[in-house]
Amino acid sequence: MTATQATGLFSAFRYQSFRYQWSSDILTSWASEMETLVLGWFVLQATDSPLLLAVLGALHFGGSLLSPFLGVIADRIDRRSILIFMRSTNAVLAASIAILGVTDSLQTWHLFAIACVSGLIRPSDLGLRSVLVADIVPQKELGNALGFSRTTMDSARIAGALLGAGMLSALGIGAAYGAIVGLYASAVIVAFGITLRRTTPPSITRPVEDLKSGISYIRQNETLVATMLLAFLANLTAYPISHGLLPVVARDIYLMDATGLARLVVAFSIGALFGSISIAISKRKKRLGRTTVVWLLTWHTLILIFGQIESAGVGLLVLCAIGAAHSFGIITMSILQLTLTDSRFQGRVQGIRMLAIYGLPLGLVLAGALIERFGIQATFTLYGLVGIGFSLAIVLRWPAVLTQ
Repeated sequence: MTATQATGLFSAFRYQSFRYQWSSDILTSWASEMETLVLGWFVLQATDSPLLLAVLGALHFGGSLLSPFLGVIADRIDRRSILIFMRSTNAVLAASIAILGVTDSLQTWHLFAIACVSGLIRPSDLGLRSVLVADIVPQKELGNALGFSRTTMDSARIAGALLGAGMLSALGIGAAYGAIVGLYASAVIVAFGITLRRTTPPSITRPVEDLKSGISYIRQNETLVATMLLAFLANLTAYPISHGLLPVVARDIYLMDATGLARLVVAFSIGALFGSISIAISKRKKRLGRTTVVWLLTWHTLILIFGQIESAGVGLLVLCAIGAAHSFGIITMSILQLTLTDSRFQGRVQGIRMLAIYGLPLGLVLAGALIERFGIQATFTLYGLVGIGFSLAIVLRWPAVLTQ
């Protein structure tokens, strides 16, 4: 169905391919979030090591270094095919863990090995989603589409946490992973319904040169440079708190079990979902650069506060606020980057943007080591202060971001 005049609250959903992509994305996100919770809790209980927990989380994003080359490929061949291949691989890897769990053969090193392979895919999958959205809907619908696209991840953290914790506690890791396999497989089937408005060249001719041209394109735009650095900083100092370290907070600060961990994840995700929906329905898409910076500073300030809280009830409320700040900052940044980028370079720019995710594994491993040596509160305080300080430094060096 065409929708050249589509307007309204759910205007992006008038595009059939967006509905297919959104459905495939939410199934993938549910599976991914279930994996994150199940694996995180399993490894923490088996090893009693925050550092190893952080290493596991870092492995999930090890493929960030490959994302620029995938971006080159995405500018040259069918992006839907890339998405289907990556999600099929996720299903196969999850099936391996399910089989090992059901046969009672699963060992901790298996999880690290499989996480290492799946980590080559996850960052690129996240980046490809935004580029596909830009292929499917016209620019005037981009804010609405990206806002609702982000809800696939935010709502998945709620559902994935609850389902993952419940199935892990009641049925064990094998059965929990059986459900994860089903979600990944369903995502692959749904993705076959996606069709793209954009046609792509049939093959890659000069991958290295194309990557260099993408880097050159970014360097010529001061706002793109600033947002790339802000994205890296957010992954280094803010994302680790909510995307890998919550099991330590749940167990060591709030004395919770897997169900309590799920409550923390849900609190963050409710705030993030509120932010995503707010952006999707908002008619104001102005001053995106300034909005991004304000919310990134707010995000790090809330992390500072969260690091001082020992009450689980208050911590849940602050986590909810952290989730909202996270969505407002990251989604407005994505809209800004896609709006500023010519369609011929969107795959490359978003592929290079995914390099910022490499800050997350670095931040996780460093945080794990710092927590073991200095404790959770000192580590969170340090991350909040570093995030605020360097965000301001980036804005002072590249002030054009505030004018967009």
